Amino acid sequence: MRQVRLPQPSRRGVLAAGGALGLTAFLAACGSEKKDGSGKTEGGGKTGPWSFKDDRGETAKRDATPKNIVAFTGVAAALFDYGIEVKGVFGPTKTKDGKPDVQAGDMDVSKLTIIGNEWGQFNIEKYAGLAPDVLLSTMFDDKGTLWYVPEESKDKILKLAPSVGISVYDRQLTHPLQRILELAESLGADVKADKVVKAKKRFEDASERLRKVAKAHKDIKVLIGSASQDLFYVSGSNLSVDLEYFKALGVNIIEPPESAKKASGGWFENLSWENVDKYDADLIMMDNRTSAIQPADIAKPTWKKLPAVKAGQVIPRIAEPIFSYDKCAPILEDLADAIEKAKKLK
Repeated sequence: MRQVRLPQPSRRGVLAAGGALGLTAFLAACGSEKKDGSGKTEGGGKTGPWSFKDDRGETAKRDATPKNIVAFTGVAAALFDYGIEVKGVFGPTKTKDGKPDVQAGDMDVSKLTIIGNEWGQFNIEKYAGLAPDVLLSTMFDDKGTLWYVPEESKDKILKLAPSVGISVYDRQLTHPLQRILELAESLGADVKADKVVKAKKRFEDASERLRKVAKAHKDIKVLIGSASQDLFYVSGSNLSVDLEYFKALGVNIIEPPESAKKASGGWFENLSWENVDKYDADLIMMDNRTSAIQPADIAKPTWKKLPAVKAGQVIPRIAEPIFSYDKCAPILEDLADAIEKAKKLK
């Protein structure tokens, strides 16, 4: 799920049968509440019992604020913006050339233990070796499925530490932003710090500006796309937190019919490259994730003939936002700028 489409490649088993023997005992031997010599936890220094009720309605609990945090890369990047650092990550973290993935945000990926960098990868032994206090991830459905935690090995993984799931499904962007802020605060972040207050104000100002720009440019039609070798995906505003928020602010998003999105569970419409001109778009937002082909690398003649492409009215879409106010404010600002500058093409 991160481009507009939610990827569903076959998932590989992480351990051979019996490979997880002794993991629980190993974890217990390591201990879960270690000190770093300063008496502070890596999460932020809070002491005493810790608990957090997540969007599944489940409450994760520890005797002390989690220190050894393992999180989906995007969640870890958001927490980093609030001063909370994690020990390990899973999900897109490094590109093939070793550079930080877009979802890693400002984190120094060289200092992180990467449990798995791609879909279906999750090294349980490496995870256990971190003596995790808690596992954090997002959820892209209403079934409580933790993003990038492989289905076939989730039972082994979730036995090793409490988990927290933040929903990014069928709601607006403001929900996960608030929930991640609350999670960060529970882990010891100072949410009243000047940096945090200013970032939230910037987000609120950006939201209001996008609302005004969208109202003044109602005729600018925005298409949300994602590219693969064989197909072009057109996302509707429903289900995705960023697009639902854009829509609520008045952005004129092109909506594929529900019947066309049925095969994807309501997320997007599959188009062949021959039919990529099905919709008249003035502005195209393209999935910026490394799992999607980027506009500069699309060689399809039908793509190059699109009016928006010829006019240079193609911008990135942060398909999996880093849910901190610091990272989301620029998304709104950039979209407002693009709509304001866009020329009506048809």
